[in-house]
Amino acid sequence: MDFDTLVYIGRFQPLHNSHLALLRQALARAEHVLVVLGSAGQARSCRNPFTAAERQDMVRASLGKEADRVRFVGIRDYYDGARWRAALQQAVTAAIPAGRRIGLIGHLKNDSTRYLQDFPDWPLLAMANIDGRNATDLRARWFEAEGDVEPIATHLPPPVSEFLRHFSAGADFAALLGEYRYLGDYRQAWAAAPYPPVFVTVDAVVHCCGHVLLIRRGGYPGKGCWALPGGFLDPRERVADAALRELREETGLLLPAELANPAASQHALFDHPDRSPRGRTLSHAFYYPLPLDRLPAIQAADDAAAARWVPVASLAGMEAEMFEDHLLILDRFLGLL
Repeated sequence: MDFDTLVYIGRFQPLHNSHLALLRQALARAEHVLVVLGSAGQARSCRNPFTAAERQDMVRASLGKEADRVRFVGIRDYYDGARWRAALQQAVTAAIPAGRRIGLIGHLKNDSTRYLQDFPDWPLLAMANIDGRNATDLRARWFEAEGDVEPIATHLPPPVSEFLRHFSAGADFAALLGEYRYLGDYRQAWAAAPYPPVFVTVDAVVHCCGHVLLIRRGGYPGKGCWALPGGFLDPRERVADAALRELREETGLLLPAELANPAASQHALFDHPDRSPRGRTLSHAFYYPLPLDRLPAIQAADDAAAARWVPVASLAGMEAEMFEDHLLILDRFLGLL
């Protein structure tokens, strides 16, 4: 064996034959393989339809007895390269005993896999894509076929095909299919624009009595997810004014004049290119600490299906119910993670 452990990083949404072939190549070169499951902990979405536990089961079922030599860790999307690398290195160090010969294995295809070159302490085994397929295309074909697995079955290990057949019959797939259609219509509406559109949104982080104000989204994308009150910037509106307007429209909350002053509020920009499935979306988030003795009354309205004051201590545990990167926005102001 060339290595004690080879690290294989991927999202496996879903696991396909090229993934499986690379895993078997890793097992031929190392005593153990550590599979790092990316995008762990997120709410289901068209880009990430399967949980980390479901993807782990796909790998185990597809490898059979060989799975005894495979271990797993999950890593969330931080939308911050340095923070993601540090979290991954920490997870690998915790999972692999000191002194072991560690390597990295993967398929260098484009900018999305440039991270494979960010770990100079781990020798890289750069492998070819076995059948030329990728999970993004397979997911799109699966959604276009409304859950019929047959058009992509030849590119999937049999246990994964069986899992997808079962999943397609459930409520989670129905919700994802609705979101997929919504996003397709959304992108089509902007297809004639002379340049790829860049959208600007705002979010309000209201903190009071150890709680944060959240809304449950009533429409796609992220229907049913918990989110910060917010929305799109109007054409002739300042971003600070937009945050107050969206807060008022979605929750009925009016802030005291001294807190509504833009100069008095903390502000941060969230602009990672992949943070929203709608396309390039920049969000200006504003932090409003309310120095009150009790939580003010709120009422869900506009496109919010519900509004709730949530204890700060509960937020990290809601990661799988959170919209897009809103947990990271909360973390920016409250230090949750």
